[in-house]
Amino acid sequence: MNATLLALMAWLAPRERDERGDVPGWVMITVMTAGLVVGITAIAGPALQDMVSSALAKVK
Repeated sequence: MNATLLALMAWLAPRERDERGDVPGWVMITVMTAGLVVGITAIAGPALQDMVSSALAKVK
């Protein structure tokens, strides 16, 4: 009974956390997001520019 209680208390006790975080993961996400933005801008940039220009011309 005591061993079970000690095991339960150890499992529920606050654990030390590694405060460094997952730096390589965040770097990879940031680089991939930047790559997607560059890719989408390269493909759809002219079409988006034409859409915005025509929308602004209609407002005037």
